[in-house]
Amino acid sequence: MESPNGASPRHNTIAPHKQNNETLDLHPFESNNVTRSDHVFQSTSALEILRETIRILRYNLSGFMAIGAILICPVSAVLLSNVLVDQSLVKRLAIRLLLVAKASGFPLSGFIEHSCYKFSESVISAVMCFPLYITLLLISKAAVVYTVDCTYSRKTFDSSKFYVIMRKIWRRIVYTYLLVCSVITGCLASFLVLLAGFSSLVSVIGISPDLTAYTAIIFGLVFSVFFANAVIICDLSMVISVLEDVSGTEALLRSSVLIRGQTQVGLMIFLGSTIGMAFIEGLFEHRVKTLSYGDGSSRIWEGPLLVIMYSFVVLIDFMMSTVFYFSCKSYSLENASNIECQSVLEAVTASPVAQDVQ
Repeated sequence: MESPNGASPRHNTIAPHKQNNETLDLHPFESNNVTRSDHVFQSTSALEILRETIRILRYNLSGFMAIGAILICPVSAVLLSNVLVDQSLVKRLAIRLLLVAKASGFPLSGFIEHSCYKFSESVISAVMCFPLYITLLLISKAAVVYTVDCTYSRKTFDSSKFYVIMRKIWRRIVYTYLLVCSVITGCLASFLVLLAGFSSLVSVIGISPDLTAYTAIIFGLVFSVFFANAVIICDLSMVISVLEDVSGTEALLRSSVLIRGQTQVGLMIFLGSTIGMAFIEGLFEHRVKTLSYGDGSSRIWEGPLLVIMYSFVVLIDFMMSTVFYFSCKSYSLENASNIECQSVLEAVTASPVAQDVQ
C-alpha cells in the first residue's frame, strides 16, 4: 500500500527526470501526456537486490500477499504434493534412464538410481503441471512484474488496470513462455545426449565405470553453469515481455544483451532461489510425505506451512527477477546510451479501453 507521505520504498533510486518543468515519475496509466521515467536502480550484488525487494514488498504488502495467496499457493500445493504425478509413469521413465545409463558405462549405484528417479519425477511433474504453469503461474509472474512497476511509480496494485494489460499482452507472454520452455527443454535434452555420448566414448577407451561417473559429474558441473545462465536469460526475457513491446526470440536476444556485466549477480539470485526452493521441497518430502507423528497429525499443519513458505520463496524470486531487470536496464543505459527500452505499458494506456478504466 502507499505510505502516508506518498514516498516510494526507495525514493533515492527513482531519478526525477523533468520535462517542461514537470517531474515525470507518474505511472503511465495516469495520463497519455505523461511519459514514464526510467526507474534508476543499479546494484552490484544480489544482496542489494534482495534488500530492494524487501523494501518493495513492505511498500505494497497487501498486493503481493494477494498474488501469493490467490495465484501462487495453489500451484505450490499441487507441485509439492505431486498429486498429479502418476508414479507408474515415473518408474517407467526411471527404468529407461537407468538402461541408458548402464549402456553408457555408468555404474548402477544408489546415487545414479536416485538421480534417475528424481529427474523422471521432475519431468513427469512438469508435464502434468504445465496447464497450471501457463495459466496461474504465468499470470502471477505478470502480476508481480506489474506490481513492482507500480510500486516504483508510487502506485498501488489495481486489478482493473491489470486486467486491461493482460488482455493486451497475454498472447505475447504466452508466446515468450512457450519459447522459454522450448529453450530449457532443448538444453536438458542436449545435456543428456552429450552426457550419454561422452560417457560411451570414455567407456570405449577403457576407463573404469567409477572414473566414468566422476568425469560425468565434472561434465555436469560445467553444464550447470551454462544452464544457469540460460535460465537467467529466459527468466529476464519473461519480465521484458511484460514491460516492453517485444516477445519471443526478440525478448530473449534483448535479455542476453541486457544482462551483460550483471551475469554474476544473476547467477547468485538463481542460486539463492534454487537452494531455497530445494530446501523446502526436501522438508516437504521428509516431514509431510515420509514422516508423521503417530496419527499423521503433523501433516495437518506442516503441509500448509511449507506450501506457504514455498509460495513466498517463489514470490520473492519473481520480485527479485523484476528488480534485477531494472538494475540491468540502468546498468545498460549508463554504459550504452543508445539502448532504448520503451515500456509496453505506455502503449497499452493509449487505447480507449485503458482510458475508460482510469
